Amino acid sequence: MEVELTIELGADDPTLAIPWTDPEGRFEYFDLRRDPAAINRIEEAIAFPGLRDFLNSVNSSPSNLQSAKCDAWFSDEITEEELIFGAKCKFGSYVDLTFHQKAPQASFPLHEAFGNRLMELLKRVPEMPASVEVIIRRAHYEDAADAVREGYYFTLYVFGFGDDEGEARQAWGIALRLVGHAMLQMSAARSTKQ
Repeated sequence: MEVELTIELGADDPTLAIPWTDPEGRFEYFDLRRDPAAINRIEEAIAFPGLRDFLNSVNSSPSNLQSAKCDAWFSDEITEEELIFGAKCKFGSYVDLTFHQKAPQASFPLHEAFGNRLMELLKRVPEMPASVEVIIRRAHYEDAADAVREGYYFTLYVFGFGDDEGEARQAWGIALRLVGHAMLQMSAARSTKQ
């Protein structure tokens, strides 16, 4: 598995407002930690059981994280960097993740340490046709009374590669499960230190 941690904090880099809604009102933020049943309102979680399992895991009480946004897709467009997998297509997803407590949301060092530790764990995974990229970006957390707190969040990209959609989707599902297990392991280790 190829893994990479990237930091995108420039003025033109993507940011995330939490909570959010799209301009057309078709999609919105669901706090799955507070309302786990809201997962049934997320189209991608309904369509892709592997993504649903990941969202349930990352929003569970042992986890230090919560999800904010997600998507999944199939593509036959392989980038030059992805040629190393020797595959014809890929299946991928992204999930925007935040720490679920306010103090860590504002700490860049905690985000960087979390990202680095996740990379260390994922580098131990046996070789497989998959890639994981974690990007640290700026977030704007909107609290009651229109107060906005500046902070950070993660965008997690996971791709599985194969010669057909089924093969790529299977590699993606395994990789996403491994990432979820690593995140829970990190959360458990952190909670025993507190």
